[in-house]
Amino acid sequence: MKIITCYKLVPEEQDISIAADGSLDTNKASPKINPFDLCAVEAGVQLKSLLGDCSITAMSIGGKALENPKSRKDILSRGPDDLTVVVDEKFEHLLPHQTARVLMAAAQKSGFDLIICGDGSGDLYAQQVGLQLGELLGIANINAVSKIIAAEPGKITVERSLDDEVEVLEISLPAVISVSADINEPTIPSMKTILAAAKKPVTSLGATDLELPEFPALVELTSVIAPKQKARQNLIIEGDDEQQLAEFAEHLRKALN
Repeated sequence: MKIITCYKLVPEEQDISIAADGSLDTNKASPKINPFDLCAVEAGVQLKSLLGDCSITAMSIGGKALENPKSRKDILSRGPDDLTVVVDEKFEHLLPHQTARVLMAAAQKSGFDLIICGDGSGDLYAQQVGLQLGELLGIANINAVSKIIAAEPGKITVERSLDDEVEVLEISLPAVISVSADINEPTIPSMKTILAAAKKPVTSLGATDLELPEFPALVELTSVIAPKQKARQNLIIEGDDEQQLAEFAEHLRKALN
């Protein structure tokens, strides 16, 4: 089985500054692997340990940050056998429908049986890329996967934990799945795996290598603004009898309405 685990580089949250107008400045923010995608990579590695005869390709699209040796070593030290990156300045800030189209072309060029994505990204968290990727490829796709139960040639069995029920789904391959953040706890790479990562193969592609058509103008991102901070009310209610509880509930009601 050939598995592709998709990942994205996102800005380090603590390095993001907020301007007076609420706009975000990420110029000084170091890129890091999207935490939700670390779960996708770990899910692929765990699946490989079950199947044995399996290969994992980590795949990402974006700008020049993907050329950084440190970020490449970081993802490869987490278990993938090789890495494919599609690098172009125009891929720096893609919207979900655009990202899905580039991933579709790259995945078709690489070949795959199963594509694993994180449920969302740490920046936009649109939760659309995996679903749109599966739709564009014309194959089975499912999101919010909380457990991979079993896998065998031609199919995979997964579990989804919903609000009031747990679904067990058998999916024919090829397929795309998006995993939730609670599917696993990503392994921290050891020094041995970090050193070994430098020897793993990396394929670097550009937009011209994929012969991509023009992206359809479905959505336009106009701005990303931080929510306005509300001043703390500093209300302190002492006591725990019915009167104080009623007062507390009334303050909550006003705050929510």
